[in-house]
Amino acid sequence: MSTDGPGCRCIVCHDYGDRDEWDAMDRHTVEHVGSRGWSVKMIPEDDLGPGFAYTVGLWHTYRSPELAMFGLDIHLMHELLNRLGDGVAAGEPVEAEQERHDLIARHPVVLKQVDVRWYREFFGQAIAFYRRPPFPVLEVVWPDPDGRFPWHPDYAEQYRELQPSLWLWPGDQRDLSPSH
Repeated sequence: MSTDGPGCRCIVCHDYGDRDEWDAMDRHTVEHVGSRGWSVKMIPEDDLGPGFAYTVGLWHTYRSPELAMFGLDIHLMHELLNRLGDGVAAGEPVEAEQERHDLIARHPVVLKQVDVRWYREFFGQAIAFYRRPPFPVLEVVWPDPDGRFPWHPDYAEQYRELQPSLWLWPGDQRDLSPSH
């Protein structure tokens, strides 16, 4: 599906006059979006937090939310996000609160709408591509080994730091009641 309509403000659809200033990452992203429909950005674990990966281009190409995943091996997250992207390309929608059973063996994942106040902290390359929100992002949330999600009261604590709860307002990170 083409997104050359007025809704997309990305660097492919609009010339902002700075294309000669694009760095290798910008060019790589545009090439991937042009050939595949999206690109997956992988950010390795560091002293500041867990590794994560997210898509750039699903909104441009398919008007589908971008996807983000945290806390697993970045290459595995790359593969899982590409699988979800392949589904989007085949016409399978992704949406907030959707439970998926086709991604991780024996456990579902849940897609949660990311609060826009997290975008600058985690999705800088997407902001550079789209130039500004709004572009929707869904966090792909995986359960602990017992199948419990972060909003469950018995969720295994050792996994809590691996997945930030980006569906919550940044000040509410500790309030993980099921109503959220």
